[in-house]
Amino acid sequence: MIDILTRHKLDIWIYNEKDWFVSSRHGPHVDREEWTVKFPPIVVSTFDGLLDRVMKIVGVSDDLGAVARCERDVQQERGEHVSAARSQPYYLDVTHPKANKGDVITVLSEMLQVPTANIATIGDMPNDVLMFKRSGVSIAMGNASLEVQHGARFVTSSNKEEGFALAMERFVLRSQAA
Repeated sequence: MIDILTRHKLDIWIYNEKDWFVSSRHGPHVDREEWTVKFPPIVVSTFDGLLDRVMKIVGVSDDLGAVARCERDVQQERGEHVSAARSQPYYLDVTHPKANKGDVITVLSEMLQVPTANIATIGDMPNDVLMFKRSGVSIAMGNASLEVQHGARFVTSSNKEEGFALAMERFVLRSQAA
C-alpha cells in the first residue's frame, strides 16, 4: 500500500491503535489533523517496524486529482483486500476491507436489531457512498460532489444552507409522519 501511495506522490500517515506516524511534521494537513484528533503525530524517517498493527493508512495531497487517481488504482489493485475511499478531497483512507461506513451500517443494524431499510444516512464525501448503499434512506449534502450525490437516494441543500436540518425534516421526519 505504501508503494502505491508513494507512486502517486501522496504523503503517508500511519495510524495504529494509539499513535499517528508521519514522515514530515509540517506536511500537508498535519496541523489540521492534529487539531482534529487532539494529539500530535510522531515523526519517523521510515515506517519500517510500524506495519504490524496498522489500523489505517492515509494518503495525503493537495493534488486532488492525484488522490482520486490513487483511490481508483488502490481499488483496482487491492480492491477485495482493503477499503479505500476519500474522507476529504485531499485524504485517501485505506483500512481493512470491513472497516468502512458501509459495514458500520450492517453492524449497527444487527446490534440494534433495526432493519437497514429503517436506517437513514447523510453524508458529503466519497467514503459515505458505501453507507448509502446499505441504508434505507440515503441523503447527500448539496455541497457533496456529483459522484456522492449520485450515490444517494436524496440530495438536500448544502451545509451552509441548513442542509442537515432540512434533510431531517424533509426525508426522515416527514416519512415517519406518513
